[in-house]
Amino acid sequence: MLTTHPFDDDKLREECGVFGIHGAESAAAVVALGLHALQHRGQEAAGITAFDGKDFHTHRAMGHVAGNFDRDDIMRQLGGASSIGHVRYSTTGETALRNVQPLFADLATGGFAVAHNGNISNATALRKILVRRGSIFQSTSDTEVIIHLVATSNYRTLLDRFIDALKQVEGAYSLICLTAEGMIGCRDPLGIRPLVIGKLGDAHILASETVALDVVGAEFVRSVEPGELVIIRDGELTSHRPFGERDPRPCIFEYVYFSRPDSIVEGTSVYSVRKAIGAELARENPVEADLVIPVPDSGTPAALGYAQESGIPFELGIIRSHYVGRTFIQPGDKVRHLGVKLKHNANRALIAGKRVILIDDSIVRGTTSLKIVQMMRDAGAAEVHMRIASPPTSHSCFYGVDTPERAKLLAAQMTVGQMANFINADSLAFLTIDGLYRALGEADRNDRTPQYCDACFTGDYPTTLTDFDENSVDDQFSLLAERVV
Repeated sequence: MLTTHPFDDDKLREECGVFGIHGAESAAAVVALGLHALQHRGQEAAGITAFDGKDFHTHRAMGHVAGNFDRDDIMRQLGGASSIGHVRYSTTGETALRNVQPLFADLATGGFAVAHNGNISNATALRKILVRRGSIFQSTSDTEVIIHLVATSNYRTLLDRFIDALKQVEGAYSLICLTAEGMIGCRDPLGIRPLVIGKLGDAHILASETVALDVVGAEFVRSVEPGELVIIRDGELTSHRPFGERDPRPCIFEYVYFSRPDSIVEGTSVYSVRKAIGAELARENPVEADLVIPVPDSGTPAALGYAQESGIPFELGIIRSHYVGRTFIQPGDKVRHLGVKLKHNANRALIAGKRVILIDDSIVRGTTSLKIVQMMRDAGAAEVHMRIASPPTSHSCFYGVDTPERAKLLAAQMTVGQMANFINADSLAFLTIDGLYRALGEADRNDRTPQYCDACFTGDYPTTLTDFDENSVDDQFSLLAERVV
């Protein structure tokens, strides 16, 4: 199984991407293309559910979209004009077919399939209540809690049951649901996880990112608003606001790393923001050097911005192989370390004797930074300075991101100076939180009502964390692992 990120053990990973289309011929084929564009959001498993006007058909598989949904025998089984799909990562818990989405159930109101991006932060508490009532769970996914809440609701219509279910959950969710009547899309009241609307001819599309619309040739219409629920039926889209108005807190890390740089998030170009982040980083943390070098590929736009602002030349000092997935399991540390060079290799002729500035999007455990700095030194760099295009990642995320427990986050355990020593850099500096907000066009962070969810940097969680009380977040992290998205 291949992975997009060469250092797959040391990145924050968005746990899933969702895509759905209603009212198109060969809908499942369009979904498969859309999921290809969202593959960076989840690479361990993929699934598609289609409705042919009479029956629902689902195929779920471990691995990438390619190799599973480019087979004629599979796609022929997924006929119909409506379809939804999902790509996922797991957390540190179970990676199993039973957790692969979309999840499907035959409810009293008919067939119901759901694809979920996010995490329900009171799923464990709700699950205990539902099990006591007699619910029988088939997966360890928090998404299944939503299905059981819909199934056991006392309301009559499916829409009312669905709204009743969502009013009982906490946390982050962007949902696409498929029923015999149509397709439903919904975003949590704070809009933590993204969801956009597109049109392909007369067909409506819902997707995690605009890049998926681009790939299938669809027109971007708008974002689903925080707390908005949209219903697509008979070629028409209707909007509902069942949760009231709240100040939105979309995930700020979408701009730093999660989204593809060619996506538009909340009306803003991700690529432009990342270049602006690099420029802010150069203004806040200048250093005399000869070259600005990105850590491929996520550090590239920020490195361009840093180079342009600082006047220091931008160069590709690290060359990445695009044909290598996870490093082969090696029998010893020495051979295992050599596997790193299968993925990244220093451009020695460029680096030797130079003072270099490495630009990366974040530091999680620090293992990647340690290896990259050493690679620069082995290639003969005179000085190695590291600049990070985000604030220190010091807190775990409970909103659908695969974050290590806090004890394994380097910034939660060390000062910046200690981190610099740990990765063996001549200097290390991070973008400030206000600098990140400035790159997004804000004057600064509004500490009373922050404009984004930035809990991974600040510890300011925008929702209640019922399953993770203040005194036992790390102890209970294993519960999150069992409720993989």
